[in-house]
Amino acid sequence: MKSLAVAFTGPSNSGKTTLIVKLSTLLKDRYKIAIIKHDPKDKAVFDIENKDSYKFSQTGANVAVTSPKRTTYFFHDNQTLKSIISTLLPFDILFVEGLKELELPRVAIFRDEIDESYLPYCKAIAIDESINLKNYNMPENIAVLDLNNEKMVADWVLKNAKEIR
Repeated sequence: MKSLAVAFTGPSNSGKTTLIVKLSTLLKDRYKIAIIKHDPKDKAVFDIENKDSYKFSQTGANVAVTSPKRTTYFFHDNQTLKSIISTLLPFDILFVEGLKELELPRVAIFRDEIDESYLPYCKAIAIDESINLKNYNMPENIAVLDLNNEKMVADWVLKNAKEIR
Protein backbone atom coordinates (compact mmCIF):
# COMPACT_ATOMS: atom_id res chain seq x y z
CA MET A 1 0.00 0.00 0.00
CA LYS A 2 1.03 3.59 -0.55
CA SER A 3 1.73 5.86 2.43
CA LEU A 4 -1.31 8.08 2.94
CA ALA A 5 -1.76 11.08 5.23
CA VAL A 6 -4.68 13.09 6.58
CA ALA A 7 -4.82 15.87 9.17
CA PHE A 8 -7.29 16.66 11.93
CA THR A 9 -7.86 20.12 13.32
CA GLY A 10 -10.30 21.90 15.57
CA PRO A 11 -10.67 23.85 18.77
CA SER A 12 -9.23 22.57 22.05
CA ASN A 13 -11.22 19.72 23.59
CA SER A 14 -13.23 19.14 20.42
CA GLY A 15 -12.29 15.45 20.29
CA LYS A 16 -9.34 15.33 17.88
CA THR A 17 -7.23 12.97 19.96
CA THR A 18 -10.19 10.77 20.84
CA LEU A 19 -11.14 10.41 17.17
CA ILE A 20 -7.55 9.61 16.11
CA VAL A 21 -7.34 6.95 18.84
CA LYS A 22 -10.64 5.42 17.66
CA LEU A 23 -9.51 5.45 14.02
CA SER A 24 -6.13 3.94 14.89
CA THR A 25 -7.78 1.20 16.93
CA LEU A 26 -10.25 0.46 14.14
CA LEU A 27 -7.62 0.31 11.37
CA LYS A 28 -4.55 -1.11 13.15
CA ASP A 29 -5.25 -4.73 12.20
CA ARG A 30 -5.25 -3.93 8.46
CA TYR A 31 -2.87 -0.97 8.22
CA LYS A 32 0.32 0.23 9.82
CA ILE A 33 -0.60 3.52 11.49
CA ALA A 34 1.64 6.48 12.38
CA ILE A 35 0.63 9.63 14.25
CA ILE A 36 2.15 13.09 14.50
CA LYS A 37 0.75 15.46 17.11
CA HIS A 38 1.56 19.14 17.05
CA ASP A 39 2.18 20.63 20.51
CA PRO A 40 2.19 24.37 19.78
CA LYS A 41 2.40 25.37 23.44
CA ASP A 42 5.22 22.89 24.24
CA LYS A 43 3.32 21.44 27.19
CA ALA A 44 3.44 17.67 26.51
CA VAL A 45 5.27 15.56 29.08
CA PHE A 46 7.00 12.44 27.82
CA ASP A 47 9.08 10.94 30.56
CA ILE A 48 9.14 10.27 34.26
CA GLU A 49 11.55 12.21 36.44
CA ASN A 50 14.55 10.25 37.75
CA LYS A 51 14.28 7.51 35.10
CA ASP A 52 17.34 7.03 32.87
CA SER A 53 15.67 8.37 29.74
CA TYR A 54 14.57 11.48 31.64
CA LYS A 55 18.11 12.02 32.93
CA PHE A 56 19.51 11.60 29.41
CA SER A 57 17.00 14.03 27.88
CA GLN A 58 17.75 16.60 30.62
CA THR A 59 21.33 16.81 29.35
CA GLY A 60 20.08 18.50 26.19
CA ALA A 61 21.20 15.62 23.98
CA ASN A 62 18.92 14.07 21.40
CA VAL A 63 18.08 10.64 22.81
CA ALA A 64 16.74 7.38 21.39
CA VAL A 65 15.50 4.73 23.81
CA THR A 66 15.11 1.35 22.20
CA SER A 67 13.74 -1.92 23.53
CA PRO A 68 12.56 -5.16 21.94
CA LYS A 69 9.07 -3.70 21.47
CA ARG A 70 9.52 0.03 20.82
CA THR A 71 11.81 2.96 20.16
CA THR A 72 11.23 6.42 21.56
CA TYR A 73 12.98 9.54 20.30
CA PHE A 74 13.58 12.74 22.27
CA PHE A 75 14.82 15.65 20.19
CA HIS A 76 15.64 19.03 21.70
CA ASP A 77 15.29 20.83 18.40
CA ASN A 78 12.41 21.24 16.03
CA GLN A 79 12.55 18.49 13.41
CA THR A 80 11.28 19.10 9.90
CA LEU A 81 8.09 17.32 8.98
CA LYS A 82 10.00 15.49 6.24
CA SER A 83 12.50 14.21 8.82
CA ILE A 84 9.74 13.10 11.20
CA ILE A 85 7.93 11.26 8.41
CA SER A 86 11.17 9.55 7.36
CA THR A 87 11.65 8.37 10.93
CA LEU A 88 8.10 6.98 11.08
CA LEU A 89 8.27 5.14 7.74
CA PRO A 90 7.13 2.63 6.74
CA PHE A 91 3.45 3.24 7.45
CA ASP A 92 0.21 2.93 5.52
CA ILE A 93 -1.72 5.79 7.12
CA LEU A 94 -0.38 8.86 8.89
CA PHE A 95 -2.74 10.83 11.11
CA VAL A 96 -1.59 14.39 11.84
CA GLU A 97 -3.18 16.31 14.69
CA GLY A 98 -2.78 20.03 14.14
CA LEU A 99 -0.08 21.58 11.92
CA LYS A 100 -2.57 23.71 9.99
CA GLU A 101 0.05 24.81 7.46
CA LEU A 102 0.41 21.29 6.02
CA GLU A 103 -1.19 20.74 2.67
CA LEU A 104 -3.08 17.61 3.61
CA PRO A 105 -6.74 16.72 3.37
CA ARG A 106 -8.04 18.01 6.69
CA VAL A 107 -10.99 17.06 8.88
CA ALA A 108 -12.12 19.78 11.28
CA ILE A 109 -13.76 18.53 14.46
CA PHE A 110 -16.46 20.47 16.24
CA ARG A 111 -18.78 20.08 19.22
CA ASP A 112 -21.44 22.58 20.29
CA GLU A 113 -20.58 25.09 17.54
CA ILE A 114 -18.68 25.34 14.26
CA ASP A 115 -15.86 27.84 14.08
CA GLU A 116 -16.25 28.86 10.45
CA SER A 117 -12.65 30.16 10.31
CA TYR A 118 -11.56 26.51 9.91
CA LEU A 119 -13.72 25.85 6.86
CA PRO A 120 -11.37 27.24 4.17
CA TYR A 121 -8.71 24.74 5.30
CA CYS A 122 -10.72 21.54 5.52
CA LYS A 123 -12.29 19.03 3.17
CA ALA A 124 -14.60 17.56 5.80
CA ILE A 125 -16.03 18.29 9.22
CA ALA A 126 -16.81 15.73 11.90
CA ILE A 127 -19.60 16.81 14.22
CA ASP A 128 -21.90 15.32 16.81
CA GLU A 129 -25.59 15.82 17.56
CA SER A 130 -24.84 19.05 19.48
CA ILE A 131 -24.52 20.91 16.18
CA ASN A 132 -27.44 21.96 14.03
CA LEU A 133 -26.13 22.46 10.48
CA LYS A 134 -29.14 24.64 9.64
CA ASN A 135 -27.48 27.37 11.70
CA TYR A 136 -24.48 27.51 9.35
CA ASN A 137 -23.80 28.33 5.73
CA MET A 138 -21.76 25.22 4.92
CA PRO A 139 -19.84 25.13 1.63
CA GLU A 140 -21.09 22.32 -0.59
CA ASN A 141 -17.59 20.90 -1.15
CA ILE A 142 -17.13 20.01 2.55
CA ALA A 143 -18.17 16.51 3.58
CA VAL A 144 -20.09 16.22 6.84
CA LEU A 145 -19.09 13.22 8.97
CA ASP A 146 -20.55 11.80 12.16
CA LEU A 147 -17.94 12.31 14.88
CA ASN A 148 -19.34 9.30 16.76
CA ASN A 149 -19.11 6.97 13.75
CA GLU A 150 -15.42 6.13 13.36
CA LYS A 151 -16.20 3.70 10.51
CA MET A 152 -17.71 6.56 8.49
CA VAL A 153 -14.68 8.75 9.20
CA ALA A 154 -12.28 5.87 8.39
CA ASP A 155 -14.01 5.30 5.04
CA TRP A 156 -13.62 9.01 4.25
CA VAL A 157 -9.94 8.91 5.24
CA LEU A 158 -9.22 5.89 3.02
CA LYS A 159 -10.89 7.61 0.04
CA ASN A 160 -9.45 11.11 0.56
CA ALA A 161 -6.04 10.85 2.26
CA LYS A 162 -3.10 12.24 0.33
CA GLU A 163 -0.41 9.93 -0.97
CA ILE A 164 2.86 11.17 0.47
CA ARG A 165 5.15 8.39 -0.69
